[in-house]
Amino acid sequence: MTGELSPQGLDGLISAALMERGIVHERERPGVYLVRLEGEHRLVTQTLLVVGEHSLLIEAFFVRRPDENHAEFYRWLLERNARMYGVHFSVDHLGDVYLVGRLPLHAVTADELDRVLGCVLTYADEAFDRALELGFATSIRREWAWRISRGESTANLSRFTHLAPPPQG
Repeated sequence: MTGELSPQGLDGLISAALMERGIVHERERPGVYLVRLEGEHRLVTQTLLVVGEHSLLIEAFFVRRPDENHAEFYRWLLERNARMYGVHFSVDHLGDVYLVGRLPLHAVTADELDRVLGCVLTYADEAFDRALELGFATSIRREWAWRISRGESTANLSRFTHLAPPPQG
């Protein structure tokens, strides 16, 4: 029964579950894993798994502190929290945003780990463009203008065409 596994036993369970599912990861030290989750909008979400004495910590950096529109940005994240499973948006002392969750050790199974990592990937990927738009629109507009002025590719800004400067002509 998983509830009887020690933190050391969970270390083995986590390692095996990640390998079985082909999830790219590094074992930083016993009970600590850095997991690479690849998405479509947020290309990579690095997720830290830490086996503690009583729980498994799941933590992934989402975006840095927004440049603008702070109240709407944070409100939007808080409203999303009400519909989330396993992890939630959290803010550190700098205002940077993370996805954070804890599972009691007895609840950690290969399937639950897969479910929670799937949630991290889904929430990070689905929320990324809107978060950038809410908190970094001015920077995105500047980036569009800079690239156009230098003839640089704007391919990775294509989801933000509504923030592009109007065509000159």
